Amino acid sequence: MGKKDASTTRTPVDQYRKQIGRQDYKKNKPVLRATRLKAEAKKTAIGIKEVFLVLVAILVLLLAFYAFFYLNLTQTTESSDDFTD
Repeated sequence: MGKKDASTTRTPVDQYRKQIGRQDYKKNKPVLRATRLKAEAKKTAIGIKEVFLVLVAILVLLLAFYAFFYLNLTQTTESSDDFTD
């Protein structure tokens, strides 16, 4: 019986350590939350590299679109000039 009672009661040192742990956790909780939120924001935010790649892709598509119509119009005007001679 004596052993069961001794194991359920905590020594003052253990109680003190547990109390310090709770206080430390309370202090660190906002810091941990801020760090987690910062990491999540960094992970979900788009970076400069992605923005640059999207802009380059749009420019390439516009250039291809322009080149396609430029070549079609120049060929059309050249072939219409041949018929006038």
